Amino acid sequence: QVQLVESGGGLVQPGGSLRLSCAASGITFSAATMGWYRQAPGKQRELVTTITSGGSTNAADSVKGRFTISRDNAKNTVYLQMNSLKPEDTAVYYCKGTYYSSNYWGQGTQVTVSS
Repeated sequence: QVQLVESGGGLVQPGGSLRLSCAASGITFSAATMGWYRQAPGKQRELVTTITSGGSTNAADSVKGRFTISRDNAKNTVYLQMNSLKPEDTAVYYCKGTYYSSNYWGQGTQVTVSS
């Protein structure tokens, strides 16, 4: 059974940083494309950034230059380093794994950017 477990969310002031982690089990992590998505209140879930098994990354324009995705295949974990956070980054952040055309989601972690 596939499980994705996010951690690292919380409350941070504007301009601050957070690092989210997503630990995966039940899949061949090194072969999976991993991604981070977010959903703000009253809005649709949106792509933040993804990383392929080969390490290629893609990111939404709104986070380019501020957020960085990385993976550690030895730990079956994907990370999201978020810098220069803005109030509009406030959302529930979800980890997604795609493996052989099947998609798996974590339960989400809340990130709140507020002074």
